[in-house]
Amino acid sequence: MSQPIKFCPRCGTLMRLKTVNGRLYLVCPKCGYQEEVGQSKISVSRKVLHTPKEKIVVADPNEVPPDAQVIKGSVRCPRCGHDEVLAWTMQTRAADEPPTRFYRCLKCGYTWREYS
Repeated sequence: MSQPIKFCPRCGTLMRLKTVNGRLYLVCPKCGYQEEVGQSKISVSRKVLHTPKEKIVVADPNEVPPDAQVIKGSVRCPRCGHDEVLAWTMQTRAADEPPTRFYRCLKCGYTWREYS
């Protein structure tokens, strides 16, 4: 069974599961209201297993992704001023944030990023 979801009858805040002296309680973090929960109504622990696909990937800063595109004329290298760069995007922050744009100069190899 899954953990019970209950809102406090006093203030309406989502109650949290807490163990006190070996007994399980639903406790309101706002007003302190609590009520005991029977063991049969809840499974206390559950191990979460992640697939290899869900694990964090660390990108090699020297490696350009295969989907990078060559851009000519619209972006200039801040180091040497060359106007031919490789460009790609990568999600480096939370999913609700825009992706980060990366650029690499084809002349001097300098890599920089732009946040949207």
